Amino acid sequence: MGRAISMQALSGAAPAAAIVLRQVSKTFGDFTALSAVNFEIGDNEFFTLLGPSGCGKTTLLRLIAGFEDTTGGTIHLYGEEIGNLPPNKRPVNTVFQNYALFPHMTVWENISFGLQMLGWTRKDIDRRVGEMVLMVKLDQFADRKPSRMSGGQQQRVALARAMAPRPRVLLLDEPLSALDLKLRQEMRTELKRLQRETGITFIFVTHDQGEALSLSDRIAVMSAGEIQQIGPPSDIYEYPANRFVAGFIGETNLIGAKVTAVGKDVLTCELSDGEIVHARSDAPVSEGRAGSISLRPEHLTLSWEKPVGESLRGEILEVTYLGTDMQYRVRLSDRLHLDVRHQNKNNAIVAINPGAPVYISIADNAARFLVR
Repeated sequence: MGRAISMQALSGAAPAAAIVLRQVSKTFGDFTALSAVNFEIGDNEFFTLLGPSGCGKTTLLRLIAGFEDTTGGTIHLYGEEIGNLPPNKRPVNTVFQNYALFPHMTVWENISFGLQMLGWTRKDIDRRVGEMVLMVKLDQFADRKPSRMSGGQQQRVALARAMAPRPRVLLLDEPLSALDLKLRQEMRTELKRLQRETGITFIFVTHDQGEALSLSDRIAVMSAGEIQQIGPPSDIYEYPANRFVAGFIGETNLIGAKVTAVGKDVLTCELSDGEIVHARSDAPVSEGRAGSISLRPEHLTLSWEKPVGESLRGEILEVTYLGTDMQYRVRLSDRLHLDVRHQNKNNAIVAINPGAPVYISIADNAARFLVR
């Protein structure tokens, strides 16, 4: 029921795999950090591991880098099993959250250091470092030390140093978290540009949903050491696999509901207050099944008068000004409240006071029934 899903989407696989993880697990004493993780990352893909703190995403990154050993399972990089390879033998580099730059070295020296350790000739080092400072737009700062640079500039140095040896895979462990909001937004654009220009497979770790949605070709949402869903950003957002994904990615209204009828393409669902909502599901659902309906606030519309078609009647509880949007908290019943968002533009409703009666319309195909 609902949209068609390809076998590739179901498996989370991408063409031309750069990384393949099969039944990968990691325990620390009695604590299970990762449990039977299975997925593939495509060549030249910008792939993001997204989840809250402690979900296992950084542990997974460290297993790929070789900084930790797997408890079980296998990791293949471009067809080669790398479980027994030390970190310096893997064609992988890592950009850390704190950048880990050498404070006594200039930008040029920081980028060239790793190439010297690899035994590159001085001619090749100079040519490659020259390419990298141009690529990250730091050619005018090549003689500066990190202490005389902004956070965004230091981030670019760390990226250039990691990409200089031409790794096949670049691992990025929350590299933007130390930057302020404006710099983070600027660096998102830079990261995507660098990934496209170099063709390197990027594996990006973050807990920031905005970063994941704006940067990624695909996202793996993680919770408690397990993969909850893998897919393109639009699929993850519009078609969440479960309550955790729906609630973690962006904002949503999660409402308890029971299926009262199963149609060809739509479910009839009864809410706790007796209201009826029609929803779609990507999982097989039978009549009588209890679950949750996910409704994104921006997929809901307020009106003064009862509209044509399906709607819910409520009363405004709160109005919050968010700059680009107005957010309304609407009470449907004593136990059931919904958040509704309207963009601030000429025809938006911006002057509804608490206590005002309103009707809520749901956009076509916007209600998703989740079985777990």
